[in-house]
Amino acid sequence: MADGPSNSRGPLHDVRMRLAKFLAHSGVASRRAAERLIVAGRVTVGDERVSDPARDVSEDDDVRIDGGGLKLEAHEVWMVNKPKHVVSTAREPGSRRAVVELAESAARLYPVGRLDVDSTGLILLTNDGELANRLTHPRYEVAKTYRVTLKTHLGDGDLEQLKGGVMLDDGRTLPAQVRRLTGKTIEITIREGRNRQIRRMAEAVGNRVADLTRIRFGPLRIGNLAVGDARRLDDEEIRRLWKDAGRE
Repeated sequence: MADGPSNSRGPLHDVRMRLAKFLAHSGVASRRAAERLIVAGRVTVGDERVSDPARDVSEDDDVRIDGGGLKLEAHEVWMVNKPKHVVSTAREPGSRRAVVELAESAARLYPVGRLDVDSTGLILLTNDGELANRLTHPRYEVAKTYRVTLKTHLGDGDLEQLKGGVMLDDGRTLPAQVRRLTGKTIEITIREGRNRQIRRMAEAVGNRVADLTRIRFGPLRIGNLAVGDARRLDDEEIRRLWKDAGRE
C-alpha cells in the first residue's frame, strides 16, 4: 500500500469554529454525525456538557467526547480499491474487515459514503469532515460511476428507463448517464447517494445486479490501483475534489 505526498491542509491554529466543525476536523466523524453526537450530550467543553452544535470553540479549549480529549489533526484523503466482504465502516465489531484498515495511516479516517459489502471499487477515506460532507451531500451532486454486470440481458428500453430516471420506493431517481459495454454490462453515472441505489434501479427495470464496481468518484478514477490497495491523494487531487464539491 503506497503512501502519498504531504497533506493538503494542516491543523488549524488560533481560530474559532463551530463545535460540530471542530469534531469533524478532529477526525471523529462527518459534520452531520458530529452534530448528532453533540445533541446526544456526549461532548463537553471544559467542565460543561454542550448540546448546541453551533457553540464556538478553539484549539485551546478542552473538548472531549465520552471523556476522551480531542485535538485537530492534519487532513488526509485516501483512495481505496475495496474488495468484496470488506465493510464501509471505520470500525467493524464482527469478524469482517473494515475498509479503513486498508490504509496505512495513524489518522482517524472514516469512509466518504458507502459501498455495499458485496460491491468493490473506489471508496474515499478522510478525516476532513467538511470535505466528506460536501462530497456526499445531495446538493452538490458529485458524480459517481459504476461498472455493473447484470443477471440478464438489458434491453434498449430498460437502458433508456435508467437514463431517464426510475421510480423507487423513496422517489424517482435523477437522470443518469448509462453506456452499454455488453448485453449484460453497463457503465452508469449517478449524482445521488441513496442506499443500494444501483441495485434497486436494476430491480426497477426487472433485472438484478450480479457484480458492481465503482470506478470513479467525482474527478478521480480507480486507475490501476489493485484490489485491496490504498494510496494517499496528493494536493492536486484533493483540490479537484473540492472543486467538484462546489468550492474552488
